[in-house]
This record gives sequence, C-alpha cells and structure tokens, in this order.
Amino acid sequence: MRRLSIGRLLLAGALVLAAVSSATAAGAQSDGGSGATTTTAAGGGDSGGAITCKTTDPIEGVDPGFVDVVELSGLLDPVLADVLTRAIASANAEGAIALVVRVNSTQAVISESEVVDLGRAIADSKVPVTFWIGPSGAKAEGRVAQLVALGDDVGIAPGSRIGKLGEQVLGPEFGPGFGDKAAGLRETTVGANDAASLGIARVAPTLGSFVVCVDGFQSRLDPANQSRRLPVTQTRIAGLSLGNKLFHTVASPAVAYLLFLIGMALLVFELFTAGVGIAGVVGAVCFVLGCYGLDVLPARGWAVALLVLAMFGYSVDIQTGVPRLWTGLATAFLVVGSVALYDGVGLSWVTLVAGLGGITLAMVAGMPAMVRTRFSTPTIGREWMIGETGVAVGAVDPDGVVKVRDALWKARTNRATPIADGEAVRVTELQGLIVEVEPLAGAARDYREARDRNGPSDPGEGGES
Repeated sequence: MRRLSIGRLLLAGALVLAAVSSATAAGAQSDGGSGATTTTAAGGGDSGGAITCKTTDPIEGVDPGFVDVVELSGLLDPVLADVLTRAIASANAEGAIALVVRVNSTQAVISESEVVDLGRAIADSKVPVTFWIGPSGAKAEGRVAQLVALGDDVGIAPGSRIGKLGEQVLGPEFGPGFGDKAAGLRETTVGANDAASLGIARVAPTLGSFVVCVDGFQSRLDPANQSRRLPVTQTRIAGLSLGNKLFHTVASPAVAYLLFLIGMALLVFELFTAGVGIAGVVGAVCFVLGCYGLDVLPARGWAVALLVLAMFGYSVDIQTGVPRLWTGLATAFLVVGSVALYDGVGLSWVTLVAGLGGITLAMVAGMPAMVRTRFSTPTIGREWMIGETGVAVGAVDPDGVVKVRDALWKARTNRATPIADGEAVRVTELQGLIVEVEPLAGAARDYREARDRNGPSDPGEGGES
C-alpha cells in the first residue's frame, strides 16, 4: 500500500475532521441496525439549507478502508490527465472506497482522443469516481465538465459553477452528459442551487462535507462531544510531484508566454557578449521550457513566428545602437504575436503589459546601452586596442575568444593563422564587434610595410654574399 508522509496524513485528518465537526447529532436517526447514520451538515451560503447524507458506523473487525483525493486545477493538460489516470488505476489496484476529484478547471488542452481515453478510464473504473467542484468560485467547464458528468457522484460548493459543455467529444458509448439536462448547459453555466435543482450535483460547502457523504465512508460519535462525529475511514490526498508541478506550471498560458520571451531576449543578449555566460544558460532553459508550454497549449504557429521575427528585428538595430525601422517592425510583430498567441485562451492585461513593456524597454533602451558599454571606451572609439597584447582563451582557429586588459572579446585570427589556447596575441584590426588578432610570436610579417617605413632599398645591396 502506498505510503504517505506524516504531513499529508495530518492534513487529510484535519480536513475530514473539520467537515465532520460541522455535523449535528440532533438530526441523527438510527437506521434500524443497518450500521448507517443520517448526518445533517450545515450548508451555508447559497447552498439552500442543510445537506443530509448517510454515514456508516464502524463495524468491529471490518477494515474502514480509505478514500483517495486528487486535485484537477488549472488547464487539463497532459500532466493532469496522466495524474488522474494513474489515480484511477491506483484506487482500483489498492481497493479504495472511492476516488474524489477536486475540480477547478475551465478548459482541456489535450486532444479529443486523450479526453475520450480519460472518459473511458472513469467509466470503466470499478471504484466510484466522484467529483467535487470547489472551493467557492471554482468552475467546471468545457470538456472538463463533460468528464465530470461521467462521475458516480458530483458535488458543488456554493459560489461555484458548472456548464458550458460545448461540443460533445465523448462518443455515444458514454451517452449525453447530464442526460436531458445537457442541452441547457451547452452554452451556459449554473450555480450550486440550480445544479441541485436540476439534479446534476448536490451541494457540499467543503471538500470534507463531500467526502464524509461518500457511500461507505465510516465515522463514529466523538465520546467527548456527542454533537460531532469523528472520521474512521482514512482520507489520502495525493499531490503533484515536483516535476509534475514544474511542467504543469510551465504549461499555463502566462508562464509559457513569458518564459518564451525571456529566453529569446537572453539569447539575443548572449549574441553580443563573448563566450557563453549565465545569461545564455538561463536563456536556453527558459526558451526550452517556453517551447514546451507553447507546444502543449493551443498556440498559433504564425503568432509564434511573429515573436521570433520581433527578436530578429530588435537584434538588427541593437548592433547599430540606434532604434530604426527594424525596431518599429519588431515592436509591431511583438504586439500582434502576443495578442493573437493562443486560440481560445486569453492572456490577462497584466501579463501582456509585463511581456510587451518589459521586452520593448529592454530591447530599445537596455540592450543597446549594455552593448555600448561592453564595446566602447570613455574616449573616441576603440582604436586604442590596435597593438594591444592579450592571451587566447581557448583555441582561436579561425574564431574564438581572447582576453585583452582583463576583458573578454570575440576574436578572429589574422590571415587564418591558428592560435593555441593560452598563446599570447596582438590586436591588429577591429571589425565591428570582433577584434582581429595575430600570434605575438611567429606571426606573418608584411615586408612591404617595412620597406615603406625604412625607405627604398639600395639597388647595390643584396649582391653577392
């Protein structure tokens, strides 16, 4: 049986205890020796009154069992689909009383076939798969709501909503979601009261109040306080692993968009520096994670291409240090690509302001200033470097990196003369952002320059030795 940390056990026990503590024994009635007790829990909010359910008294010598709880929050992506599939398999393999799925999701970004596979796993499960939409303010919409309709039991917290089923992707084998109520929920959502009136869900203010009403859940009277009941059946709450949390977070629209932009911006910055530094490594990681997120999400390919073109346009003008035509085009590409990036998923104005404002400011003002600082001096130009000596940092054959006055510079060899790692060099010429160097010892000598400096040679010289 799967082991749980002490922290999770305490959290699960506290959750169920808090829910059961709200039950009042005043409404409890014996059920004729059947081992069941009718428990009344206060609804509160717009629940429309109290909730009545039957909880089973513990039977001596009989294992009270356990209930598994898993969370489906945010977009239903491949990570959450895999977590839910594994939770269903685990509940069946280990003999859980039920699996409770806490839902707060408005969209699925997995394929239709994956939704069907997930629906089939729910429908074929021998262990009841139940859904609770909460806490207050939570929603279950689209294909997620279609999956909720397959549950053996559905609960909803006051203030939460369910509906907007959209086009049915689950085949005839599953039947219409919520029966004849599905048509009315195709384009709209309903709250807790209406959901209860329609018979598609029962009101449960908290997760604990829903779990305690799961068929087969056992509880007993608290000897110290006869007005409340204590859970006997164990509740196991399964959380996402660190890796799953990372990829689920990366696959959120805002995070994927910002990671993609930040990654490209840092890689552009690295192009104007010598060697590979922290900016390049961080940029590469952000870029890869952003690409993963955009691949999972419904991103438009042409919009992604516009974001890449925007970075190219900014790079062209960064070399000159002055915003020109390419900067204007790049900004236009960035705005259009950002606004139209996702199909059916919107970015908040805060995310757009952060992305558009941050990148534009960095590329128009910050990046050129850093490049000018990196490749300039307080005096006029960099002509002072010609004739300076330094050392090769790695082989320069024909391109590489040299250190001159304790600063790293991109370098190219003079006349393609290879220079070994650690060999002394001399700067001979400047080519834009690249310095041309030659080995300090054994470099090719231009004798024409020597003749020009020393004057014409004596025709009488150079005769017989």
